[in-house]
Amino acid sequence: MADIKPDDYEWIRQFLYTQCANDLGQGKEYLISSRLGAVAREAGLADISALVTSLKARPLGGPLHQKVMEAMTTNETSFFRDGHPFAALEKQIIPRFLSSNSGRPLRIWCAASSTGQEPYTIAMVLRTNFPDVANRARILCTDVNATVLKRTTEGVYSQLEVNRGLPAQMLVRYFERAGANWRAKAELRSMMDPRVMNLAVPWIGIQPQDIVFLRNVLIYFDAKTKREIVTRIRNTLAPGGVLFIGGSESILGMDEGLSREQFGMSTVYRRAA
Repeated sequence: MADIKPDDYEWIRQFLYTQCANDLGQGKEYLISSRLGAVAREAGLADISALVTSLKARPLGGPLHQKVMEAMTTNETSFFRDGHPFAALEKQIIPRFLSSNSGRPLRIWCAASSTGQEPYTIAMVLRTNFPDVANRARILCTDVNATVLKRTTEGVYSQLEVNRGLPAQMLVRYFERAGANWRAKAELRSMMDPRVMNLAVPWIGIQPQDIVFLRNVLIYFDAKTKREIVTRIRNTLAPGGVLFIGGSESILGMDEGLSREQFGMSTVYRRAA
């Protein structure tokens, strides 16, 4: 691919910001070249400049615009990523939920679920330690990328993907062979509620959630969008509900309705009961 023209770079940067609040910033020509080069070739276009010309000529929201957004979305994830959030879930969060909400369905939202390893990890924690809770739990899985979200629905992972963080005993217990891959068993897949959703715009139809995982996502938004998302998350949390964010992220001072709590290595933010 030839060097990206400054005007094309700026158009893509503004497009990503207006459509999904992805604040690409400056100096990311290499990223656009590596990710959108394949999109251009697949569309039969000579280069990224031709891709931008084609995007400008089409109504927003079409398949090509969606492919560009999906290509520029970071989808890094793995089973039991970082470990400590799931330990906090098992040792403190779910027991506290049980002590005050016995018998009520548990609602968990993975707000940037990518290819599904995070929600499936949560499902395994519940099935292993709280089977009664798991039977009445629902895990909402949302992502702006419809392609990766489809993988959450299918629950199929390669050998390389299950090797990244999934303990052998969990693999044997909760997955079955699907050719050269592994597929989550129905008891896990039945807990998933996948929906395409853009966090950067107001959402509707989300029931009050007891637990929200929004890890390693806010870093891609500017300060204004971060505040808006955090406020909407707080309004979505049930009284006493908790929010997990990434270990390198902070929302201190963004919303007075959330208080910070520490569980071992995990920091959560709780909505007042």
